[in-house]
Amino acid sequence: MSRIGKMPIVIPAGVQISIADDNVITVKGKLGTLTQKVDPNVMLKVEDNHLTLKRANEEQDIRSKHGLYRSLLANMVKGVSEGFTITQELVGVGYKATVVNNVLELALGYSHAIFFEMPAEVTVTTAAERGKNPTITLTSFDKQLLGQVAAKIRSMRKPEPYKGKGIRFMGEVVKKKAGKSASDK
Repeated sequence: MSRIGKMPIVIPAGVQISIADDNVITVKGKLGTLTQKVDPNVMLKVEDNHLTLKRANEEQDIRSKHGLYRSLLANMVKGVSEGFTITQELVGVGYKATVVNNVLELALGYSHAIFFEMPAEVTVTTAAERGKNPTITLTSFDKQLLGQVAAKIRSMRKPEPYKGKGIRFMGEVVKKKAGKSASDK
């Protein structure tokens, strides 16, 4: 039995869950609405503020989907009730980030500024304190979309291994390589 799949999902107050006939689940909360199609071999049941998932049989494919769908649905419930946040920092001289009308403008050492339009579900804020690296904070109720946006922003200037310059997630440790050393004569 899947340890993750058999755990019930607690439904907080203010979150409504509806299950359609074709196994499409809709989760609605104060922050937004999310939908997910679930494999027909995984049965869903809502009873007294708990969502449980059961599988039809013990085939390998269905067993693997049991835990997957439980994690996806738990993230949907948490997203519409609390939301998710990702913080990134810009490490490098002259690296800047500003936001105007949900469009992120990045100065990353290229000859031009980079403009990145955010999806409607993602909110972005920037902060630049003196003596600290500029930060970008992304918030959304959709964890998957938030991760994709954060990965796209990071891909614009990945941290390089010699000086560590680039866009990194807050708290990420970049292993540094030793540079060229002078030849010994």
